[in-house]
Amino acid sequence: MKKERMEGSRVEEASSPSSISKSRFSIFNPASSILESRGKRRLWLDKLRESLRGIKLGIRGHSRFFVHFFFAALIIAMAIVLRCEPLEWCLLLGCIGLVLTAELFNSALEVLCRGLDEISKIRARHCLHIASGAVLLASTTSALIGTVVFVPKLAAMLVRLFA
Repeated sequence: MKKERMEGSRVEEASSPSSISKSRFSIFNPASSILESRGKRRLWLDKLRESLRGIKLGIRGHSRFFVHFFFAALIIAMAIVLRCEPLEWCLLLGCIGLVLTAELFNSALEVLCRGLDEISKIRARHCLHIASGAVLLASTTSALIGTVVFVPKLAAMLVRLFA
């Protein structure tokens, strides 16, 4: 029984046990690798550079990031002034990261939808609304967590001031 491979014009005998060792991508041949067919592997530094470029594009392309960054700076300043505990810092920084990540995903979808034709834009409108809702949900959740962290500290500070 003959089997033709999609990648080349090479024909192999699929039923013989020796065809396994002759295969280009064989688990029995340590020199063969799937990566060989894909070309050179990218270095992790190149991947990191591309990721940072993506964050920069997301931040520069949308003015909503300035609002999120303003509130993030305000939260960090309040956490310093109120001397938050390490667990509270983790919660606050996690919330900031969650909101910024949701906003980046929303921005990516908006950029993707900008390149569509009018009919496709109409169909993709629900996708954009869902992504926007995700940002709203992340922001609301973060605001609630910030309230839980800051209100007791602010109340204790007010009690000390007026006592």
